[in-house]
Amino acid sequence: MSNAAPIGLCLCTILSWGSSNFLGGYASRRANPFVLSAVSHLAALAFMILVAGALHVPFPSRHALLWAFGAGLAGGLALAILYGSLSSGRMGLAAPVVAVLSSGIPAIVTMVREGSRATRLIGFALAILGVSLISCTEDKTDKKAITLAVLAGCGFAAYSLSIKQAGTGSAMWIEVHSRVAAFLVTALVALCGQKIGHLDQRSGFWAATAGLLDTTGSVAFVRASQSGRLDTVVVVSSLYPVVTVLLALIFLREKLTRWKAVGVCATIVALPLVAGQ
Repeated sequence: MSNAAPIGLCLCTILSWGSSNFLGGYASRRANPFVLSAVSHLAALAFMILVAGALHVPFPSRHALLWAFGAGLAGGLALAILYGSLSSGRMGLAAPVVAVLSSGIPAIVTMVREGSRATRLIGFALAILGVSLISCTEDKTDKKAITLAVLAGCGFAAYSLSIKQAGTGSAMWIEVHSRVAAFLVTALVALCGQKIGHLDQRSGFWAATAGLLDTTGSVAFVRASQSGRLDTVVVVSSLYPVVTVLLALIFLREKLTRWKAVGVCATIVALPLVAGQ
């Protein structure tokens, strides 16, 4: 039962991040990914400040805020790079690499520090396999797409490890400072690269909505990492592509191949194994 709370929070993260990535991928078809990411982070930042202020949430320590700021720098760049891969039409090639690195690196670090049971290791393997199959396409290997995927995966891994180091302070204020860093770094890259481009009203709306969903999932992820093992949290949370694929099936009428169906089944089997004591 001790794992019930973090697993429940992870499920919230899966739903929020999966929906956010679907909307971000949809909006990125007509906008610069760094501009799109900056708008997303700004909307998330404003939302979190309003909620934290309205609830009078206590301010965390300086140590927690510094780690949150570092997490935001890594996560902000990683999200923009991920949106870049989405806009290039190579998400199916990049997603497995991102999923494996973003969940695998923190999981390995945590298992080295704290150890792990054999059933949990099997669950991790099934989860990573499931995410890889769900994201798999028949696209040929593209060097640029792989490079972007490696950078994004390492960035998300750094985000997870930094959030864990932030400690047990307020998840909302930790997320606020993380979003400040994410917004600053993505806006700076967009300005320096002179790649502002055109952001129409529809793309801006979907980017803002994606930001609200993304920050909701991130708050749940912070709380889960505070109350449970990081390896369990990152691997279960990495199952969010299941939601993205299902939304694509429903709204974009994408086909569910045999291997994608196997991947969905693998992730379902993985959940109780990863959550086990």
